[in-house]
Amino acid sequence: MTNPMGAGRPAPGLPEPPSGWPVGSYSTYAEAQRAVDHLSDQNFSVEDVTIVGVDLMQVERVTGRLTWAKVIGGGIVSGAWLGLFFGLLLGIFSTDFLGPLIVGLVGGIIFGLISATIPYAATRGQRDFSSTMQLVAGRYDVLCQPRSAETARDLLAKLAL
Repeated sequence: MTNPMGAGRPAPGLPEPPSGWPVGSYSTYAEAQRAVDHLSDQNFSVEDVTIVGVDLMQVERVTGRLTWAKVIGGGIVSGAWLGLFFGLLLGIFSTDFLGPLIVGLVGGIIFGLISATIPYAATRGQRDFSSTMQLVAGRYDVLCQPRSAETARDLLAKLAL
């Protein structure tokens, strides 16, 4: 489908597939980044280069076991920080500094407890672990615009030696 405003050009802000010729393929992002950095060090026009992650995977890394004590402790700490922040803001604009600070801190702790314990209780033990999510690619291809792809391929071949 074409854009009626731009005669075949994609609409501004919408994602576009990458273009260019493959000049290198790497198993990690660090290797692909190193390749582009090498091109840059050789005064290559890196504006023509794109790193493309291929075979995307969502990876969830388990970081630890969740217990009621950890959930409550985390809720208290995060709520205390938020309450302290709002208490400080209110205290700055108030004639009494300590009162708003204490109210903010206590209110933050209560809010943190509620916002941490209710979702955890709702899982009913189905998810008793904490984790982080990452989007990872199976490989990373370096693409280059056709006008300079041959030069990029030659420079990356020297890097591989």
